[in-house]
Amino acid sequence: MGKISDALERHNKEKAPKRVKSLPKDLPKERSKRMVTEEPETTMARSLTRRNLFSEKLVVLSAPDSAEAENFKILRGQIMFAKDRERPRTIMVTSTFPGEGKTFVACNLAVSLALGMDEHVLAIDCDLRRPSLHAVCGYPNTDGLHEYLVGKRRLEDLVIRTKIDKLSLLPAGRVPGNPAEFLASSAMEGFIKGVRDRYQDRFVVIDSPPTHITAETRVLAEYVDGIVFVVMAQRSPRREIHKSVEALGRDKILGVVFNGYSGAHKSYHKYYDKYYKKK
Repeated sequence: MGKISDALERHNKEKAPKRVKSLPKDLPKERSKRMVTEEPETTMARSLTRRNLFSEKLVVLSAPDSAEAENFKILRGQIMFAKDRERPRTIMVTSTFPGEGKTFVACNLAVSLALGMDEHVLAIDCDLRRPSLHAVCGYPNTDGLHEYLVGKRRLEDLVIRTKIDKLSLLPAGRVPGNPAEFLASSAMEGFIKGVRDRYQDRFVVIDSPPTHITAETRVLAEYVDGIVFVVMAQRSPRREIHKSVEALGRDKILGVVFNGYSGAHKSYHKYYDKYYKKK
């Protein structure tokens, strides 16, 4: 009986569940880490949008890891590292007709340049007919370029240091009754040349009126180093675009931004999201 009872006892011990040792309570808890590290520029953009109220049209801040924001980085690189010309310091952004997105491009380009490593930027609203650069940047249209040109205010009192590091803004100011005379005047020519010489450490990005309905844009083109031309998809006739580019001067054109066309970019967005947004 003794051997049988010993065997039964060993059998019961083997069938009994094994006790699991409890883990120490003071083990540190580790959070899962992102496989793709966020770029410093994207981190900075997110912190700015958390603390300030910018327009959603400012995609380099509102959607810093989007394909649209990446396009402005590409445009920035093409301007800064052009192979066949010197780096332009005064850049005018324009279009053939209103509503093609020139202000959208001008503001996002200015912010994208300012988010770079060493670049300082002064954005100027020269569209004295329909100023809107201030609204995209999140500011009211206070005194600005108009007040400077008529001699009412000093430039240093009008330039706004925005909440975006290294970006300054000069609003258009009060809308005058004769904007063409202001922008085509010798005072405007002296202003652009003066700004270029005074702020030698920065880019100057100018939002100008559209070319088809105003004559002053062609005059402004003579004062700047380069032009970014904005075209809205399925809106502007090719013939009119060609006439605008010829009037501004082909040698001044830094590039053409084709705005509002998504069909050809669907696959690009797909691969961009897969590559950069992988968790």
